[in-house]
Amino acid sequence: QAQLVESGGGLVQAGGSLRLSCAASGPASIYPVVGWFRQAPGKEREFVAIITYNGADTYYADSVRGRFIISSDDAKNTEQLQMNSLKPEDTAVYYCAAAQSWTLIRSQYKYWGQGTQVTVSS
Repeated sequence: QAQLVESGGGLVQAGGSLRLSCAASGPASIYPVVGWFRQAPGKEREFVAIITYNGADTYYADSVRGRFIISSDDAKNTEQLQMNSLKPEDTAVYYCAAAQSWTLIRSQYKYWGQGTQVTVSS
């Protein structure tokens, strides 16, 4: 039974934009913190962005700050990651995850989505 489901990935040229969505259901939907992570081939899964359920607090990895925007629609239990000025190095599988408290540590996230592929061509 899926708790978090990502959507919106795809293929885009460098400089383009994509908008990812994360839909939460079941127990995952009551966790107050949602993070986005990504994993490129042969690399560790890394933190991208985080948001509290009411959108009051956000934080970004240095590599995406100023280009990506994380937002939350609590009424719909969804979070979005607007990705602008995409670069080939942004190519990865993107995951959303839910946590009980503010953390950038991957292992502290309780629920994970299945991931959505983002490919940026040069």
